[in-house]
Amino acid sequence: MSHGHTHAPGHDHHHHHHGSDDATSLPPALDMSVPDTELTPSQLSRRSMLRRTGLLGAGLAAGSVLTGAGQAAAAADAQGSSSQGSSSQGSSSQGSRAGGYLWLAGDHHIHTQHSSDAKYRVIDHVRQANAHGLDWMVITDHGSETHAKIGVEKVNPDIVDARDKIGDTLVFQGLEWNIPAAEHGTVFVHPGKNEVAVLKEFENSFDGSVKQAGGNTPANEALAIAGLNFLADQVRRRNVKDALFLANHPARKGIDSPHEIRGWRDAQPGIAVGMEGAPGHQAAGMPAPNGPGEGRGYYDGSPSADSFPGYPLESYRTWGGFDWMTATVGGLWDSLLAEGKPWWITANSDSHNVYADTSVRGPNGDFNANGRYADPVYGGGLNLKDGDFWPGQYSRTHVGASSFAYQAVMDGIRAGRVWVDHGGLISGLDAQVRSGSKAVTLGGSLLVRRGSQVDLVISISLANGPNWSQFVPKLARVDVIQGAVTGRVSDKDAFATPDTKVVKSFEVNKSTGSVRLTYSLGRVDTPLYVRLRGTDGNRSAVGLNGPAVDPAGPAIDVVGDADPWKDLWFYSNPMWVLPA
Repeated sequence: MSHGHTHAPGHDHHHHHHGSDDATSLPPALDMSVPDTELTPSQLSRRSMLRRTGLLGAGLAAGSVLTGAGQAAAAADAQGSSSQGSSSQGSSSQGSRAGGYLWLAGDHHIHTQHSSDAKYRVIDHVRQANAHGLDWMVITDHGSETHAKIGVEKVNPDIVDARDKIGDTLVFQGLEWNIPAAEHGTVFVHPGKNEVAVLKEFENSFDGSVKQAGGNTPANEALAIAGLNFLADQVRRRNVKDALFLANHPARKGIDSPHEIRGWRDAQPGIAVGMEGAPGHQAAGMPAPNGPGEGRGYYDGSPSADSFPGYPLESYRTWGGFDWMTATVGGLWDSLLAEGKPWWITANSDSHNVYADTSVRGPNGDFNANGRYADPVYGGGLNLKDGDFWPGQYSRTHVGASSFAYQAVMDGIRAGRVWVDHGGLISGLDAQVRSGSKAVTLGGSLLVRRGSQVDLVISISLANGPNWSQFVPKLARVDVIQGAVTGRVSDKDAFATPDTKVVKSFEVNKSTGSVRLTYSLGRVDTPLYVRLRGTDGNRSAVGLNGPAVDPAGPAIDVVGDADPWKDLWFYSNPMWVLPA
């Protein structure tokens, strides 16, 4: 289960460390073999927070909040093939065990005083992420001429210092790439002696703002591919141990065309692995007068000259807080999955300026000269017009990792062992497709004989503590979404698939503890995939592709009136079943 910080079977444990890649241990606050009496005050505070919010020790079986202990044992060593699309950039740990992963919550899109439109120190964000239960995070200041020139170096000592001070949160250095011809994206690398040099060369050579390559042209699209190829080459040359790219707020401006997304993924499937299923800036939807009263996620625009003309107007809004590409059953995300292309979704804060915080930028800062603003000053009025949450305060990306380590998080993301939630809707999710003794979890491909009986088994740990908005969320319904794998499309700009629909909805009639749901996929003769979503049931609407496809999906978010706390969802990444 998420935040099931239990040990993988057979692993000995050691005590506190800083996320080194030979680590098989956990931070003391998460290691239940360390008694409360041995913890420092800050570690005890963190453990108490995780207990209170249901993220520790409240799972499906005593002693195992990863999966039910029996489930883990039954599925151990029965994993099917590793996730499609893995590459030499980093091997997936999938394949050793279906249930024996640490589910580590994180956020890959966070801005500091080294971004021209943000203000917080690195340590502020890391402390907040840690306090809100995150295990990993990526600092992603905006690509810009100033950042490319001096910002990449300037932020690094702050990141290194935060790694040392907050040892139970893994802190990656990355940047928000202005993708040539497209939107923004997270690029991050494995920590190491060359992390600054590689990111700096990448930004100076391939950033759309630095290179004035933002326009929708074939040459700029080619520059984006060249950037991904550069990252792959840096990994191949061992200048950095690993690198990943995720597209940010992909539908916000309509400028990430379907063929560009396919192009990124196909060029470097081990590096270009997914997109934000839900953007940050979720507090922007808070209704005025006590909130910004803008579009949730700042999705409140309209098409421009560089927008893909095929996208409908409703794609420029969020749906239940999620991007249209993800929220539409049978839409763009499903069109990729139906091709058999691994393309994963995440959720994060995109935190720049936090709702209800009291800070302002410090005086006398000169961003252009210094590559950063002065440290923030606290004590002003509540910033009720700011549209962001702290990392972990609202959005979480849960990654199944083989250990508490940087590489394990990157491997888990690459393998698609990821589910996301808003507002602490659930505490944990364990989903598997099974056939006989074989089982795979999120992101995996289950290889079976044609005609084999296959079942989807879902275990959910319900929320059992209040979220930041001081209520305990209640999961009302879980939807199973299934699609046929139909192979590669001839039209690279396709963004729909007709064979994906909601095949089962489970009503959840309890509010505490855990639920176990089973759905039979029957005897499988042709390739398929399944994915999950769940809702608090507060807002729903017939999906864009009609009631036969999605009878009760997320509703479009109204600009100026979309309280994020009143519309909570979780989504999982898919699992494939491949008969042979």
